[in-house]
Amino acid sequence: MCELLPGAVGVSSLTVYDTPAEDGHRGGTPHVHLCCTEAYLVTAGAGRVHTLSSQDGYQEHDLRPGVVLWFTPGTIHRLVNQDGLRITVLMGNTGLPEAGDAVFTFPLDIVKDPARYAEAAALPGGGAPGTDVSAAYRRRDLAVRGLHELLENGTLEQFYAAAVELKRPLFDSWRTRWERGALAAAEATGRQLAAMADSDASHLFQSRVCGKSGPDESARLGMCGFLDVYPVDQ
Repeated sequence: MCELLPGAVGVSSLTVYDTPAEDGHRGGTPHVHLCCTEAYLVTAGAGRVHTLSSQDGYQEHDLRPGVVLWFTPGTIHRLVNQDGLRITVLMGNTGLPEAGDAVFTFPLDIVKDPARYAEAAALPGGGAPGTDVSAAYRRRDLAVRGLHELLENGTLEQFYAAAVELKRPLFDSWRTRWERGALAAAEATGRQLAAMADSDASHLFQSRVCGKSGPDESARLGMCGFLDVYPVDQ
């Protein structure tokens, strides 16, 4: 059984949607993560990411091959595809995004209503490869509409509160994933450091090589584009 990726991160390859949303920008669905820091390593193409955070306000960041950009929980972000944008995505707390950590920036009245939110966020077949992408575009356009309302009305604090309440039923399961993933990885390093300080390097004799020959799925419909996913069991 392979261990988790280093530091219990998640990794995927993303081809960003290239159709225009209602405001004319081509790209992905604006959303926020409640417990995960996310990083983008740009591998091809060009684009931008629009961000809104409590500390930095609204910003736009240029993306080109070689750029790495990362942001902490609470940063609303939206990818814009200007020319064949491809990104390797690294995500802290592996498993949490797939377990519902992300919240779309739908209009606030929808985020406050779990049933309406679930209906608006759902994709046929969960977005499995081959799913009609038009449902993902409709979801994106609704989130873009909500993002513009949020920017115009200055309701970031209300959005945060609604997002936390929306996801409250999942907190216990998230804690379990974190304990088995990121926390366990950090504690293992602590045990190794303490052991080596006592001249015990026995963990080195448990070394091995792990890998994957390719993604488990290709072209799954994600929040921002088509995902090639590399899940690693906890």
